[in-house]
Amino acid sequence: MMVNDASATPHSIGQTAAHARVAEEIDRLADRLLDVSHRIHADPELAYAEYHAHDLLCGVLEEAGLHVTRGAYGLDTAFEARVGGGSGPTVAIICEYDALPGIGHACGHNIIAAAGLGAALGASSVVEELDGNLVVLGTPAEEGGGGKIAMIDAGALLGVDAAMMVHPSSADVESMYAIAVQQVKVTYHGKASHAAAHPELGRNALDAAVLGYSAVGALRQHIAPDERIHGIFTEAGDQPNVVPRRAAAHYYVRSGTLARLEQLKPRVLASLEGGALSAGCEMEVVWVDSPYAELVHNATLGARYSAHAALLGRSVAGVEHASLTVGSTDMGNVSLEVPSIHPTIAAAPPDSSIHTEAFAVAAASPSGDLAVLDGAKAMAGVAVDLWADPSVLTAATEEWRSVTH
Repeated sequence: MMVNDASATPHSIGQTAAHARVAEEIDRLADRLLDVSHRIHADPELAYAEYHAHDLLCGVLEEAGLHVTRGAYGLDTAFEARVGGGSGPTVAIICEYDALPGIGHACGHNIIAAAGLGAALGASSVVEELDGNLVVLGTPAEEGGGGKIAMIDAGALLGVDAAMMVHPSSADVESMYAIAVQQVKVTYHGKASHAAAHPELGRNALDAAVLGYSAVGALRQHIAPDERIHGIFTEAGDQPNVVPRRAAAHYYVRSGTLARLEQLKPRVLASLEGGALSAGCEMEVVWVDSPYAELVHNATLGARYSAHAALLGRSVAGVEHASLTVGSTDMGNVSLEVPSIHPTIAAAPPDSSIHTEAFAVAAASPSGDLAVLDGAKAMAGVAVDLWADPSVLTAATEEWRSVTH
């Protein structure tokens, strides 16, 4: 961890009148914030179709007097809200609100959205007197659609000095451990035939998919500990007595960094191609969208978040415990552009796993509600620090440049 004058511990962080007013504002809005969380939770929407969540969040921000752009940066369900106009830093607070197919808000994005909303409304109550600037970015399609990447490409982070969001988990940790990922979809083309009468005339596309899957399984023995490959079959034939002429699979390929992901991808393709060659089939491959980058944690800002969370009674584990929650997120792409933090906040019992039905229940439980309010207060506290003390942004930016440049 970088050591500098802007670092903070629970015992050293200063609590100013501005911090107190921000916390009071979030408490005043608590019922509204939890209502937003529960309403998003009750109406889960998939990537790029989050119309209810988009409209709900935008409406609350507009009521609070922020200038809101709906359908921002060319995406129907993205938004941007701004307040401030001072000469101080521009702080971005990021909201996510898409759900998962079949299991709804099992990643707790309703908590992310409501905590981000609360942090924004709390921080906006002092932004002008602190000569700062606040931007709230509503980012759709984190679960596989790369909404933040599209928004970055369209200029959403221009002029932003620091960015933050908080993610629910089963533990309070200063940063999520997020590795690079890219999805690949593979389609095998064979030749149909009657499986009993003339099997010799067929070329089994399902066999190609199964052999490719098995080859990927063998490859897993010889990849780095921070690399992952996992996939499913999405097409597997139509009728048992017809040799499948078409089969398809969908894989996630992950590695510790974007650079190493590019080295892993050809090895995955070679495994998949082996299945096609063995079965006498042809293979069509599509790498989906832009890859998600690894998350670059900013220790300067992370220490500030941990200190504010500690004042709320949360003991936040250091980044050495980040592997408690491993995944990938397009917040990684944000972290390559500006100093960023992506802490996890306990919203479910210890050892709970995200992307499960049990976690979806927890996301609207009392523990999930507390995560909304505490996450909002801790993030808003970091925003106040950035506006009130220029050394915080200086240290955060120097650290970020040393890692990314």
